[in-house]
Amino acid sequence: MPSENNKLLRLLGVSFGVAVIIGGTIGVGILRTPGEVAAHLPSPSLILAAWLLGGLYCALGALSVTELGAALPQAGGFYIYVRRAFGDRAGFAIGWCDFLGQLAAVAFAAITIAEYSTALLPFLRPLFLPIAAGSILAFAAVHWNGLAISARTQELTSFLKAAAFLALVIACFLAPSTPAASLPTPRVGLAPFILAAQAIFYTYDGWYTAIYFTEEDRAPSRNLPRSMLGGVLAVTLIYVLVNAAFLYVLPLHDLPHSKLAAASAATIVFGAHGERIITALSLLSIPPLINAVLLMATRILYALSRDRLIALRFDEVHRQGTPRAAMLASCFAAIALVLTGSSERLLAIAGFFYVVNYTSAYVCLIALRRKEPSLPRPFRAWGYPYTTWIVLAVSLAFLAGAIAADTRNSLWALLLLALSEPLRRFLTY
Repeated sequence: MPSENNKLLRLLGVSFGVAVIIGGTIGVGILRTPGEVAAHLPSPSLILAAWLLGGLYCALGALSVTELGAALPQAGGFYIYVRRAFGDRAGFAIGWCDFLGQLAAVAFAAITIAEYSTALLPFLRPLFLPIAAGSILAFAAVHWNGLAISARTQELTSFLKAAAFLALVIACFLAPSTPAASLPTPRVGLAPFILAAQAIFYTYDGWYTAIYFTEEDRAPSRNLPRSMLGGVLAVTLIYVLVNAAFLYVLPLHDLPHSKLAAASAATIVFGAHGERIITALSLLSIPPLINAVLLMATRILYALSRDRLIALRFDEVHRQGTPRAAMLASCFAAIALVLTGSSERLLAIAGFFYVVNYTSAYVCLIALRRKEPSLPRPFRAWGYPYTTWIVLAVSLAFLAGAIAADTRNSLWALLLLALSEPLRRFLTY
């Protein structure tokens, strides 16, 4: 049990839960991925159906993960469930890889901020690395001042992000539409649909973000289901609307050739200023992502330290609710990735870990239902076991596809998993 000086504060509610899912999920990916999906699915109806199915997968996954989060409302995310079901070794392996993945996401997002800032203001190019590192330090300063201000920052920036994407959607639908081609819907085989699904799944990653903060929620058993399902619904709605808007203004035969579909659509809608508007939208979408992921990384490190799986004391909590030592360690580790230029490679490897994380959660749910049938479960996954087995099967298929499509990075990911055991022995008390 946590001592008096390492207790997190219960200050959060549904608004934060929904905001952290929106902020931790929606990013630059939705501005790029529609073109990649259209290259595999040359039909508006198939494209929109694929994005809806992606949202359905996340909703079914949220049902299973929410049961775990409500039953075990502790900071640390997937690490908590794996440790409870399979012990310290497996728990540390997931916690270690999850922590690395979140650090890579923070570093990559900070580099993206620097890229877009220097694109908008070229005179800033000599300050590229200071801008990237400074963006991380800026959110560290926010977190230093306590959980309340961190939560309000998340809610405000996520609201602005969602509003900006909806404004883009409205602007597209107010523009003249592209005449629809009177062509029959082509037959699409399984392989193109799988490739499109992989791109969509990566774009939806982050739908589970609220589970990292259940220990700080005022009423997790009531609020977590609302946060998870509300957040997934909001993200799905935005993604489907964005794709529908792009299909409305862009000729279908042009969309697959667009590396940045949003810029192509904005050029039609806003003319010469379109690309700069999308750059500004990209910049607006990144801060809530950094804020959310840095909060998550801090909670993983805090939980590992509190459970004495690492010897360093990162479990002390300031009276305003921030585990400051864990936050600073996470912050400077992310900055180190920025300065060494290794974040992009690590993020590619971490993409494998993200799917491993929620795949492990589904396995944990099945295992804990059998091992601990009397565990209090304020929320039970609807449709269990069918819904859980469906998302587990899809996730395993996705992992198999990832190994086949990106064998090199998948092998690196498996190597890092294997290194977790000697690292645990080195760091454990």
